[in-house]
Amino acid sequence: MTKEELKQKTVSAISLGCDKNKVDLEKMLGRIKEYGLQIVEEPEEADIVIVNTCAFIRPAQEEAIMNILSMEKLKNEQRIEKVIVTGCFPERNYNSMKENFPTIDAFLRLNENDNIVGTIEKLYGLEPSKPIKKYERVLTNSPSYAYLKIADGCDNVCSYCTIPRIRGRYKSYPMEDLVDEAKNLVSRGVKEIILVAQDPTRYGEDLYKENCLIKLCEKLCKIKGLDRIRLHYAYPEKVSDELLSYIAKNEKMCKYLDIPLQHIDNDILKSMRRKLDEKDTRELIEKIKSNYPEIALRSTFIVGYPGESKAQFKKLCDFVQETKFDYAGFFPYSREPNTASFFMKKQVLEFIKRRRLKKIIKIQNDIVTEKAKEKIGQTVEVLVDSFDPQTGEYMGHSKKMSPLVDFNVKFVDNGNVKCYTYVKVKIYDFDGSDYKGEIV
Repeated sequence: MTKEELKQKTVSAISLGCDKNKVDLEKMLGRIKEYGLQIVEEPEEADIVIVNTCAFIRPAQEEAIMNILSMEKLKNEQRIEKVIVTGCFPERNYNSMKENFPTIDAFLRLNENDNIVGTIEKLYGLEPSKPIKKYERVLTNSPSYAYLKIADGCDNVCSYCTIPRIRGRYKSYPMEDLVDEAKNLVSRGVKEIILVAQDPTRYGEDLYKENCLIKLCEKLCKIKGLDRIRLHYAYPEKVSDELLSYIAKNEKMCKYLDIPLQHIDNDILKSMRRKLDEKDTRELIEKIKSNYPEIALRSTFIVGYPGESKAQFKKLCDFVQETKFDYAGFFPYSREPNTASFFMKKQVLEFIKRRRLKKIIKIQNDIVTEKAKEKIGQTVEVLVDSFDPQTGEYMGHSKKMSPLVDFNVKFVDNGNVKCYTYVKVKIYDFDGSDYKGEIV
């Protein structure tokens, strides 16, 4: 086979896991497209399938395994030719991958993503090319917004987390490279940039020996055509007065913060190796609510951490009830090998985790319903992400809603609305998962 013959092959990709993982895949697809291979949506229509995996917790690994096995089945049925597994799962389990999945053609560790084209060439008996340096990311979501991965890895040592072991030490990407990438995305129609990393609020401390998150945002704000900048995963100990003030005062910054708190009980927080205690956490939340009420707050919490008593869980429920977060995610503790919490005594039984999870989600759902009633009659600016021809509905999000994470705003129009533009929508209903509105 020649390289020109190889370029007639089609490639499809399955994206699993977080936004950071999505960016990794989009860059791989960019290199593939630049090489000349054809990209198709459905794996069943492709010659080559890439399964980009997550391995953060057990459910993510189970999802990865299910998708890998599905692609193995397609290959065994000769419906696809090659299967490549990338992402965190092979990084975490590399030594056992070939034995467990014998028909998979290649497993790429995280530092091998740049070589995706060379890997494909090698699978077809060709001399692998050098990594492609110049390419455009292939956006896999609505082109109205895009994620900008500003760093990789993590230096935090949370007792339950596998990320430092999988992704390594924290590594900021050069500011000029990030600005260039953002400019390219905006030139292709992107209106909103979402800054992501395992810990974005630490940006620059390793590379520039000072925190440069605000400096980066300032440079991004100068990009003509970029309307919104959103910050994901603001670690509580790094949410400074300076950062809050900058978000509140800068028109392009979305009034939105995702602060992963994980718990509120002091003993649990100490065991988790979190930096802030209950007093510090409450003071931070109170400061934001009192001084910056325009900022929508999101958080995540772990339920059923080792040793979590009934009283500690009740304390968490009371905190969620009192704080009334705009958005919140809850996850049952996942006991992961090679983490400090794996060896802890008093592991909470699975049925208790499930019961507690159900209870706290009910609390948050009641809060959401209550808050939704307050939004009825309000008019919001919506960035239109997509149109569903089957329902005739447009779907988008406001500055206080993160796409694919929080709620959407759905509305019907006479056909004059264009996707990836802005419209004013008056909210008249909330169905439990999305807002309904009409154009004004």
